[in-house]
Amino acid sequence: MLERSEPHVREDVKALLALLAEQEGPQMHEVDAPTARQLMAAMAAMMERPAPAIARREDVTVPGPAGPIPCRIYRNAPLAGPAPVLTYFHGGGWVIGNLETHDSLCAEVALQTGFTVVSVDYRLAPEAPFPAATEDCLAVVRHLAASPGIVGHEVSGQILAGDSAGGNLAAVVSRELVREVPILAQWLIYPGTDMKAEGGSLDQFAEGYVLTKAGMIWFIDHYAPDPDHPWASPLRASQWEGLPPALVFTCSLDPLRDQGRAYAARLVEGGNRVIFREAEGQVHACMQLRGAIPSGQDDLLAQLRDLQALLS
Repeated sequence: MLERSEPHVREDVKALLALLAEQEGPQMHEVDAPTARQLMAAMAAMMERPAPAIARREDVTVPGPAGPIPCRIYRNAPLAGPAPVLTYFHGGGWVIGNLETHDSLCAEVALQTGFTVVSVDYRLAPEAPFPAATEDCLAVVRHLAASPGIVGHEVSGQILAGDSAGGNLAAVVSRELVREVPILAQWLIYPGTDMKAEGGSLDQFAEGYVLTKAGMIWFIDHYAPDPDHPWASPLRASQWEGLPPALVFTCSLDPLRDQGRAYAARLVEGGNRVIFREAEGQVHACMQLRGAIPSGQDDLLAQLRDLQALLS
């Protein structure tokens, strides 16, 4: 019988994991939601790259089903004519995360691509459980399509992007609105796609790789979705034809790795254009840990090249 080999772990990832293992105190799934949000904010402040300077960074609000939805607009250069908008949904298990935790990433995307980026601060669980986050994201995408003046230029179409829970939301909204508003592409960064997933990477990387299996259970318990609903588990949707072109990014050490792989495969089977990239030796949340994991910046730049190829 062959022995199971240890997974490859990048050197900068090893250093981060060793640092996290030495930290004392409760884990995120052992505290309440407000405390978990503080922990994520502190982690982002310590381990993310400084946000690059760009020409425009402006906080606005968009009308939503339960009141104004805070958003942040990023743009690095004036745009005279119609241009795409990249609408970004932050990660954090539908419970944590905000405009600040993803400020550096969104500014970097705007700087590197030249796109206007709109980051969405949707409602969080448990105060606003499923499907509040999806409803807010739908509202923002519809508003940007109908009221382009908020970004300062005509919107030729939207790229819907997000990481983790935000990747889930980007997949769901892309599917829901593909025949209603111009969606140029969906960019899904280590997305959660199946609330009923079991085994595989979820067990293989259950502990010791940033996101834990216990943490995922905690997030889902707070979000309280119907796990069979396609707004919660897009992998369980019935319709797979005619979806926007997709860039799906996964990490080899991520509990959610298999869900991202499976979603990319189903998109391909449905006849959709897909670029799939997996970062070997990389962990979940690496896009918010690029200060502590310098190779994560290379992973981001590779995705942005993929995105340009997808759009071309």
